[in-house]
Amino acid sequence: MDCIFCKIIKGEIPCYKIYEDEFTLAFLDIANDLPGHTLVIPKKHVHNILDCPNSMLHHVMDSVKLISKHYVEDLGYDSVNLSNVNELVPHFHIHIYPRKKGDGFVLHEDAKNSGADMDKICKELKL
Repeated sequence: MDCIFCKIIKGEIPCYKIYEDEFTLAFLDIANDLPGHTLVIPKKHVHNILDCPNSMLHHVMDSVKLISKHYVEDLGYDSVNLSNVNELVPHFHIHIYPRKKGDGFVLHEDAKNSGADMDKICKELKL
């Protein structure tokens, strides 16, 4: 498998490690678009959240919460934003964006109102 995150887990590619436990690894995103932008990944390869067993998802989210609390409670960040975008690397991961008021970072800069019928969409998507 030619997965860059799997190579990072194996130590074949270096990373700026923030946290590691038996099930997860967290490291700085090399995009370096926001200081502290962190990726949290499961150590076992799964393509995306749909392939992720619930127990693995729990481990990932436990690590996300632990790191997020550390950033806010210990390091003075005001909040964190979370996202899951698997287009570039097909290995499930959660992005943590530590935020400070006035940092100027816009997470969804290209998001604009689609003008879609919200009632119709709600009816289509409702479980």
